[in-house]
Amino acid sequence: MENIRNWWSDLHYTQTQKRSLLVVAALVLATSSFFILRTSTPSQAITPPALTLDVAAVDITIDVQGAVVHPGVYKLSIGSRVIDAIKAAGGVTKAGDPSDLNQARIIADGEQIYIYAKTGTTSNQKTSVKVKPQSAAFVMVNRATAKEFEALDGIGPVLASRIIAYRKANGPFATIDDLLKVPGIGAGTLSKFKTKLRV
Repeated sequence: MENIRNWWSDLHYTQTQKRSLLVVAALVLATSSFFILRTSTPSQAITPPALTLDVAAVDITIDVQGAVVHPGVYKLSIGSRVIDAIKAAGGVTKAGDPSDLNQARIIADGEQIYIYAKTGTTSNQKTSVKVKPQSAAFVMVNRATAKEFEALDGIGPVLASRIIAYRKANGPFATIDDLLKVPGIGAGTLSKFKTKLRV
């Protein structure tokens, strides 16, 4: 302490300069202390907000009709496929033919899955399944074979196969105009045979 006093007395500064030097030193010391204390304080952990999942909509309602054991309306989980809907209805009957359906397709809420009866079944076979009537004058777009499509004006083997492939991949056609979604079928082509089609 005595050495500091002697050093301070020997400084060749005026009293005003010495006071200014003290003020500057005090400010530097105070600022340094503030930053040191601030960095040494542990930071608070930031807790992310909890994620909430909307689990309200977990089911879909579908209608299974045709050649199944128990036709009716069923609730299935989202992401269910056509095969799950068929199983929920008890499976396909002996008279049923699900070959025109893509059973791996994911189904949507409110959709109807219809299993048609096999073609060429004998009249003495007993079945309680109601089969949609098919008139010889019309082509049923959700049941027709490639050969039946080829009988229409403007439809060849290529377009017929595209219709069958689209139906298997996307399910039954809801309207006749849905055929416009098939590659190669435009409004002009459809107009040639639209009156001969039924859903």
